[in-house]
Amino acid sequence: MSGDNLPPPSSVINMYKANGIPLMRIYAPDQAALQAASGTGIRVVVGAPNDVLSTLAASPAAAASWVRNNVEAYYPSVSFRCICVGNEVSGAAAGDLVPAMENIRAALAAAGLENIKVTTSVSQSILGGYKPPSAADFTDEAQGFMGPVLDFLARTGAPLMASVYPYFTYAYNPSAMDLSYALFTAPGTVMQDDSYGYQNLFDETVDSFYVAMGKHGGDGVTLVVSESGWPSAGGVAASPENARIYNQNLINHVGKGTPRHPGAIETILFSMFNENLKEDGVEQNWGLFYPNMQRVYPISFN
Repeated sequence: MSGDNLPPPSSVINMYKANGIPLMRIYAPDQAALQAASGTGIRVVVGAPNDVLSTLAASPAAAASWVRNNVEAYYPSVSFRCICVGNEVSGAAAGDLVPAMENIRAALAAAGLENIKVTTSVSQSILGGYKPPSAADFTDEAQGFMGPVLDFLARTGAPLMASVYPYFTYAYNPSAMDLSYALFTAPGTVMQDDSYGYQNLFDETVDSFYVAMGKHGGDGVTLVVSESGWPSAGGVAASPENARIYNQNLINHVGKGTPRHPGAIETILFSMFNENLKEDGVEQNWGLFYPNMQRVYPISFN
């Protein structure tokens, strides 16, 4: 939604329906988007953005007001998948995550909406660089907040959401691996890790999260990929063809699961549109569609 030339929410929802896209993630409550999604059956992940985190953590009343205005007001016409409290929070603000999540969860329960799960979304950077899944762990900084976060998620039966971007791992050091490993096009096993063979970087990253989660009380917590995609311009290996290959292969692949975790991986593509208000380079070019609603490249969501 970081664009000044995007179509109205009603048109966007029609695009979702026409393409058979069953879920939408918005990073902050948006009245027009929520109204447009009402009655469609499209499930919605709605974010409580980082700039309200400290208020939600400090004040149960503020959390109750946030839930009343942004969830209750649209329920049950909007089918909420979950509430994502904070996005890729780091530093001192991460200390507010669990208190804010607790207050939002209590407010949902008080409203009779305890069936709506509360989670947060983390960046793959908390894995602290590229290593085999068997050696995966969170960075020292992330270990400080991920233990309490995973405890909350395990206790409440909620998933952890995480951004998984093979593009960034590849683009950081293109000489370190063949592009095919990032694009799901490697012909066979590229990385053998104990008894597990990896044919693509996406699976390797997802399993790295699972191993790290298991080291910090997250056994039994499910991972939802809250963002994944490939840019069509603006940087190394960024082209419509590579973006098409990655995203189509991702769609075709996630139903199968990973070597360590067979079974479908709920995955959200980033993003619906190219966004002209993002910084120059790849950031403006993650969209599956141009703002004029034309496809950037052909893709099937089935």
